[in-house]
Amino acid sequence: MAFRDLMADVDTAVKRDLSDDVTIDGKPLQGMFKAPWLGPDLGTQRTQLVAPILDITDDDAARVREGSIVEAGGERFRVFEIHPTGTGWTILILR
Repeated sequence: MAFRDLMADVDTAVKRDLSDDVTIDGKPLQGMFKAPWLGPDLGTQRTQLVAPILDITDDDAARVREGSIVEAGGERFRVFEIHPTGTGWTILILR
């Protein structure tokens, strides 16, 4: 089995076991939704990292654009930024 096939199996398992059901522009998919409402501290500086994020696979991210509407965690958000991680997953910064 090729490495790519093994990683596809891992991605399938992650989506199955860790993902939330979300919609993007009305289309259902699975992703890992996080809402870090409290910004973490970095020493004595506040980092202000308080934006909700959604991790989705690159395949799912192919149809997402800045401004797309995400429904997750019972709330509605707009995609503010799109950040491919280079691991086969993309992070969507939401507002």
